[in-house]
Amino acid sequence: MAMFRALNRNIPYLKQQSVALLGNTSTAVKFICGVVLLGYGLSYSEEAVKVLSVTPGYLMPSAFWLWTLFTFCFLELHFWEVLVDIVTVGLCGKLIEPLWGQMEMMTFFAIVNLGVAILSTTYYFFLYMCTFNTDLLFNVHIHGLAGYVAGVSVTVKQIMPDLILLKTPLGKLSNRNVPLTVFFLSLTLWVVGLLEGTYPTMFLSGLLVSWVYLRFYQRHSNGSRGDMADYFTFASFFPNVIQPPVAVISNTIHGMLVKVGICRKVVRRYDMANPTGVTISIPPTEQHDMERRRQIALKALSERLSKSQDKQLLLPKVTHKPIPSPAHGIVLINSPQAQQISTTTITSTSTTVAIPSTIGTTFPSTT
Repeated sequence: MAMFRALNRNIPYLKQQSVALLGNTSTAVKFICGVVLLGYGLSYSEEAVKVLSVTPGYLMPSAFWLWTLFTFCFLELHFWEVLVDIVTVGLCGKLIEPLWGQMEMMTFFAIVNLGVAILSTTYYFFLYMCTFNTDLLFNVHIHGLAGYVAGVSVTVKQIMPDLILLKTPLGKLSNRNVPLTVFFLSLTLWVVGLLEGTYPTMFLSGLLVSWVYLRFYQRHSNGSRGDMADYFTFASFFPNVIQPPVAVISNTIHGMLVKVGICRKVVRRYDMANPTGVTISIPPTEQHDMERRRQIALKALSERLSKSQDKQLLLPKVTHKPIPSPAHGIVLINSPQAQQISTTTITSTSTTVAIPSTIGTTFPSTT
């Protein structure tokens, strides 16, 4: 009863914060939050949990509960998980949706959650083949938006990788460190019994699915696909010390998938900003090769600049005889040549003055 009284006292505050979070967001964001709240209400029914969540054994043909692939993400068993989900979806509405658009955000939501269901189920099938424990097939229920939370953390890393979130004695925590940090935190909480085993499994699955989609398959408005930036490699999720071996392993796996035809060879496109609209497509190069080419380009540019300076030094100097004039003006001398000139133009390095052919007249000087 004390818990309900405390909840009733905090309802106005929670309502105010919810309005601030979900205000000016799209209908899709509000719909997802509403369905998550509805799913939490249904979680008090064991039969609803069984029917709405993904149970690995019931996805096999005889039961074949395929609808659970689309309903599991809206079911949460704990209220704190509901709050995390609403904050995450609200963050998408504020940060990601204005950049991507509503359709792309919903596509990302569907792809990540579907991929999480498939990968997590495959993981428990693999555990069953190793242990022959039928509880892994029929007593494990995959539910919630843990995988989508991981996907959002990967997206924030892609958009703002260097934003510092926290400074600690061990170092700075930025957006690029969030996905792996949260995964190991969830793994630790599972070990001590504060989280279900499905949470870190779903989080890791969401991390992998979202990175693969954003790295290789997301279509952009300019017609390109994916994000081949160096700061968005798979090794960039790990600390700098172990990035080299992780990069070797990940590049080897990608090369094998390219050879067997599962993945395509990555081609980077560079649009040259010139009137011809030239687009150059080149395969990705290694870091040392890119540095070598950069040094060659800098050397060629330096030689070209030095040759240009030498040519300027060899050009003859042209001197201009100044036109004498008194301090107070310019005097035109009466001469036969001056009488034939209808208009005389005096040009300096900065100004041009047109002078009519009035003989023997003094004009004020310009400064």
